[in-house]
Amino acid sequence: MPFSIQIPKIRPQAALCVILLSAVSSCANVPLHEGTSLGSYAGMTASGGALTKAKLRVDPAPVLAAQTVRITPTSAEIGSGVAFDPKELALVTNTIDRALCTGLSDRFEVVAANQPADLVVHATVTDIVATNRAAAATSTVASLGVAAVLPVPVPRLPIGLGGLSVEAEAIGQEGSQKAAMLWSRGANMLTTKARVSTIGDAYSLSSAFGSDFSRLLVTGRDPFKGMMAMPSMQKMKASLGGDPKYDACKAFGVAPGIKGAVAGQLGLPPAWTDKGASAPQ
Repeated sequence: MPFSIQIPKIRPQAALCVILLSAVSSCANVPLHEGTSLGSYAGMTASGGALTKAKLRVDPAPVLAAQTVRITPTSAEIGSGVAFDPKELALVTNTIDRALCTGLSDRFEVVAANQPADLVVHATVTDIVATNRAAAATSTVASLGVAAVLPVPVPRLPIGLGGLSVEAEAIGQEGSQKAAMLWSRGANMLTTKARVSTIGDAYSLSSAFGSDFSRLLVTGRDPFKGMMAMPSMQKMKASLGGDPKYDACKAFGVAPGIKGAVAGQLGLPPAWTDKGASAPQ
């Protein structure tokens, strides 16, 4: 009897899962950057998730007792030495503020810049890894081409991926730090859509930072631990381009909503659909 080896058949779905998992693990490496904007860097503990690096600290009692919050517009102290267009950089910082305002509105009353608050929040962009525009354009063309034939997600090219590093803190009325976070994340081949802009990936990741830091303050605990909660109705409305819950958040403009999602799928630069802040910052 001739000897034969039976090779098991691999289902297409299983093969696709392997490809997708490999794609998620392939992401830009963005180290945590400790800047100079925080009042203190002491007492932080390492945290983060599968895609995010983070260090954080929080004093739960005063944070949970706070009822009002004021957002100081995000600044940028980029240490990489790369020069970015000021208008594009402003889109990144404003997207952080918009995400913070939306996330904090789940529990806090967000007040205007000229009003007192229990907590004052300020974030600083400490580094941006530029997105390679040529690689992003090639990835977009390839993705759209395959999508026209096969209904499967197409990973980006594993080159030219960008990233973002941010630090932030919440200060109490007496001037002491109540919470702080160092945060960094790189774009990955699957979940970060390629956009033909040097700040394309940083822009896409900005809202993720805003969500993580606001959740730290809303819950008073590590946002990377425990189950993720369903987004609130006000958060869903704001993400679709609706008016924010509090007037103070209108200073950061409205999210691009459906138009922005479509533009992201097509790889268009963020400035094509995001009008940025709606009032002087």
